[in-house]
Amino acid sequence: MSNMVLLLLIAAGAFGLVLTIMLSLQERSTRRRIEVVSGRRSNGDNDGILSRLRNESKDGRRRQLEEKLREMQAQEKKQKRVTLRQHLVRAGLDTTPRKFFFYALGLGIILGLLGLFLGSIFMEFYQAVLVAGGAFVLGAFGIPLWLLHTLERRRQQRFLELLPDAVELIVRGLRSGLPVSEALQTIAREMPDPLGPEFQEVVEGQKVGIPIDQGFERMYERVPLPEVNFLSIVVSIQRETGGNLSEALENLSTVLRARKTMKLKVKAVSQEAKAGAAIIGALPILMLAFMAMFNPEYMAPLFKTRLGHIMLMGSAIWMTTGILVMRKMINFKI
Repeated sequence: MSNMVLLLLIAAGAFGLVLTIMLSLQERSTRRRIEVVSGRRSNGDNDGILSRLRNESKDGRRRQLEEKLREMQAQEKKQKRVTLRQHLVRAGLDTTPRKFFFYALGLGIILGLLGLFLGSIFMEFYQAVLVAGGAFVLGAFGIPLWLLHTLERRRQQRFLELLPDAVELIVRGLRSGLPVSEALQTIAREMPDPLGPEFQEVVEGQKVGIPIDQGFERMYERVPLPEVNFLSIVVSIQRETGGNLSEALENLSTVLRARKTMKLKVKAVSQEAKAGAAIIGALPILMLAFMAMFNPEYMAPLFKTRLGHIMLMGSAIWMTTGILVMRKMINFKI
């Protein structure tokens, strides 16, 4: 019984560590991918919607577009790191960073005390302290960050599913003679959360004097998706250079639906690799648990000797490295 409890607590601590590292790598990879897809990098990569617009424009329009790109690049350099408050807004949580911090701290204290209590029953004191420390880190950092990241990702995914329909609704409204503000108001009124409230923010901003292009730029800060950035760029360029907004938005809607189709294809193709990686990553832990359950004397040196503790720590490090490498290899983003 003591071996199983220790094993479960060690597995929970290792899971929290892996989860924290994966969230950090995911945020960094997402930020780099957004820069590449949006065409904002200044490294000579001319692929994407902005480059196509620039190559197809006339000389005067090209100069205006290049000036707009330089302004966007200057604003991009001034952007700071994403704060906890921004993460809460992106996740759709109506709470303050202070409350979130206290909730996370309370969860960490509860799990830490629980780990200390169970560890003091089934193992030595220093081992119980280590387990309690791991449980505290898992409760105070691992679980809250994982939950915040999950809610943020789900909200963005829901927004992305509704965005092509919203853009088409704007196109129909413009072609029927409605002004842009009325078309946006229709989306804010008819579309469900999270897309409706986000467009409502743009409409409310127009009422207090915020231009529509700046409203979409603020939406991109709250919903950092490449598709939202495309919408912001199209509206901003149309406002600066003129042109047929309904035609530009119709082309954008086609691009958004094509990207959605490509994402679904990539997800379907990568499911087999993800399932195989999950089995490979879970197999050593499951085998260790079964062997400790059915033959505890054989596995006892791993948990009762210093050499066994070193071997467990080394195995956890190598397993974490392998899981991260496999995740990087199979995690495709469009």
